[in-house]
Amino acid sequence: MSNPKYQGIFPAFYACYDEKGEVSPERVRSLTKYFIEKGVKGVYVCGSSGECIYQSVEDRKITLENVMKEAKGKLTVIAHVACNNTKDSMELARHAESLGVDAIAAIPPIYFRLPEYSIAAYWNSISSAAPNTDFIIYNIPQLAGTALTQSLLHEMLKNPRVKGVKNSSMPVQDIQIFKSLGGEDFTVFNGPDEQLISGRIMGADGGIGGTYGAMPELILKENEWINEGRLEEAKKLQYDVNSIIYKLCSGHGNMYAMIKEVLRINDSLDIGGVREPLTNLIPSDIPIAREAADMIKNAIEKYCR
Repeated sequence: MSNPKYQGIFPAFYACYDEKGEVSPERVRSLTKYFIEKGVKGVYVCGSSGECIYQSVEDRKITLENVMKEAKGKLTVIAHVACNNTKDSMELARHAESLGVDAIAAIPPIYFRLPEYSIAAYWNSISSAAPNTDFIIYNIPQLAGTALTQSLLHEMLKNPRVKGVKNSSMPVQDIQIFKSLGGEDFTVFNGPDEQLISGRIMGADGGIGGTYGAMPELILKENEWINEGRLEEAKKLQYDVNSIIYKLCSGHGNMYAMIKEVLRINDSLDIGGVREPLTNLIPSDIPIAREAADMIKNAIEKYCR
């Protein structure tokens, strides 16, 4: 059985900015407290939802430091440390270990199409900078341009710190393949929010999702029903969750800008906007955000009361 600390629901942590567009330590801590209060198992920090591609090494250090000030001992913290070069990635890995995170994670290098031995060397170098910390492979081929293959995972399993995969590829059978290769102690997280139920049925130990933060009550309830074998109820809830996701993606502004507006509406939580080149909301997006916020509130009333 995989490590219990990695079983459950992990919202992907959002980038938190002040009015000038700089990382806000205060807002990072506020968002961390929000997740603690909602009762999630952990958080995945400085990944795609954290806009890591558009942040500096220092930005990401500030974010993780302030997450850990609130979360240590209360949430399982997985820190995504990959940058598009090995040196900066190793620096973030060392920093994450010094703060006492539970695990580090990394996507493969992007842009250049590297051979598998180069990707393995990149991941193993990052892991070597945090020798006492678990390592999670982040498989998101639709964005990274590189897919985790069976041969690459087999090579990475020679590293004893490799404990799991965050799998955001769309074919759910990848989860079964990775679980089979890794063994019963190996953790696989479902990545695509729209198919949490499918991923869990195929063997995922939990989920890490970019929309979970907008509606943690619904995701926690779905996961609870999956654990209890109440699959018809979980499927109905997944359908409603998917309708909310589609609404969040229907504006002119970026989905994360929409989610941040929903958090303002439903939870009075202001964590700023998004960083360019991501697009912030325009006036016509506000009614869409309000509709999404209402959909979430109505679904919570329907399923969680």
